[in-house]
Amino acid sequence: MLLGSEVPTDTVCLDGSRDPNTVLARLRSAAAAPGPLLVYLSGRLTADRRGRRLYFALAGTTASAVRYTAVPWEWLGGELRARPAGLTTVLLDLAADRDAWPLLRESGSLQVSPGADVYGVVCPPGFAAGDGLVSGYTRQWIDQLRRSPVRPSDVQLHALAAGAAGLPPGALVLPTARELGMRPGPPPQQQRTMSQPLRQQEELRSQEEYRQTRPVPYPASHPGSAPVRVSDAGPAPDVVPGATPVGDPAVVPAVAPGGDPRPYIHALASDGRHGEAAALAGAWEEYVRGVYGGSSSHAVEWVEIRADLARMAGDFGPAARLWMGACRVRLAGQGGDEPEVLAAAAGALYCWTRLGEREAVVEVGVELVAVLRVLPGLDPRYLELARARLSAWEESGLPRPVRT
Repeated sequence: MLLGSEVPTDTVCLDGSRDPNTVLARLRSAAAAPGPLLVYLSGRLTADRRGRRLYFALAGTTASAVRYTAVPWEWLGGELRARPAGLTTVLLDLAADRDAWPLLRESGSLQVSPGADVYGVVCPPGFAAGDGLVSGYTRQWIDQLRRSPVRPSDVQLHALAAGAAGLPPGALVLPTARELGMRPGPPPQQQRTMSQPLRQQEELRSQEEYRQTRPVPYPASHPGSAPVRVSDAGPAPDVVPGATPVGDPAVVPAVAPGGDPRPYIHALASDGRHGEAAALAGAWEEYVRGVYGGSSSHAVEWVEIRADLARMAGDFGPAARLWMGACRVRLAGQGGDEPEVLAAAAGALYCWTRLGEREAVVEVGVELVAVLRVLPGLDPRYLELARARLSAWEESGLPRPVRT
């Protein structure tokens, strides 16, 4: 599932290795394989203070002996350089230490190999990558693969995982916004429908029609050259001169080359350009609602994307309301036990718990409890938590706000 291939696959896991040459030999052997290759690296990124070179730390790496106990970062790119383009994917889930982080900030990215598709995150110093077992980013990759009836593309998996992983502030997301805007779009993956039930076949057909809708692209040389302006009239993303306004359902708002706007929107948010990301997502939701209807799965997905963008921007009140709206629509069409419905409810609850002003806590909390109460498949502890928190804020001694 990770490799996205139906051919027999060999898997090699190096856990706790202490010898850089052993790692190099395994990498060289894998790079020589003629078929698709996935290289997954999870661990600590460090640096040689004297030579200012990046290294991938091994189990026995120490600060005083980095050059002898860690893998030089350029070894990875050197072994993958000779592989044909389109057959190599590198997935990174790293945490940089205090020696490596300044070098990453200076370069603004983490280069691997021009012929490889690179996706991943690098957390800054002082932030744990996870609970000691599996980090949030990797966990989201796994969860997305398990939930999807058909394997999403790598760029879709990356965008969904990075958006839901709860990354710390300042984390480096790869590819960066500039790299994402300049890369060509991935070739569409073949969809396997022969063994799918009829209902899933119809969903796949709808998804394929959605993917084939051609957006108006940004100029490839300047991925950020078509800024999104927010005016009193609402979000209105710029499009290529001569194009029909976004309100016309025959035209899709401008995105980076490749047809899928979600990675580009997430890259904007990751770079702190939250207003542009929110405006572009809102325009895409408007377009999708016009084409597929407000209660369609495509439209609800964009509501959830806007909710997560609001979370990334720290706007937890709007984020909670958007998650609740998505939950209600999904509940009406899917039932209260479906994973997507429960995930939307959990998103609303999480954002609500981040609110700290009494009026907002009470106003949103009343609606949230009403939503959670009608979900039979929800963990009852969620409803208990919401009720207890709402009760505590209502009894804080201040008058309850009057709703008109």
